[in-house]
Amino acid sequence: MTRTVGIYIFDDVEVLDFAGPYEVFTCASRMAGGAGGDAPFRVRTIGASSAPVRARAGLVLHPEATFADCGPVEVLIVPGGVVGAELARPEVIAWIGGMAREAELTASVCTGALLLAAAGLLDGREATTHWEDVAELQAGWPQVMVRAGQRWVDTGDVVTSAGISAGIDMSLHLVERLASRALAERTARQMDYTRTA
Repeated sequence: MTRTVGIYIFDDVEVLDFAGPYEVFTCASRMAGGAGGDAPFRVRTIGASSAPVRARAGLVLHPEATFADCGPVEVLIVPGGVVGAELARPEVIAWIGGMAREAELTASVCTGALLLAAAGLLDGREATTHWEDVAELQAGWPQVMVRAGQRWVDTGDVVTSAGISAGIDMSLHLVERLASRALAERTARQMDYTRTA
């Protein structure tokens, strides 16, 4: 079975927040290719529209799909960055909530947790975010049980990770959970990356 991984990208998205998970899931599919059969993951970037977005530090990105035509995804990844403008867009929050209801699991990196919280996905759950934004998450959404100092928090169908590079650890955890530990280990080795729990 091939799972579609949809990664939301937007203006001021943190580059490693989306690129780290993108690399993990695409690398995992390459590593699985030698065993034959279907690739475990198909990764797509999704934008609110087809217009290019400018990530933090100016990198220009072209979404592969849009809210209107992305189709179903099994794994939704919501990265962080400067998310104030996204929090103020009701259509973004509604889309995240709607996609999460249909997805097998939804995950965030860094301040992407604030977007999940705004969509009501973290109510009554444990969650984490970048150390610098823990207080904002707790103050804005007191119904969330914020766990500082953890690389990622897995509550079943919702997984959150700490800042920036923590999204790589979380994504490797998801490869292990959705495919196998062996594939996660091969992927980390190929990426020359030392996993942290």
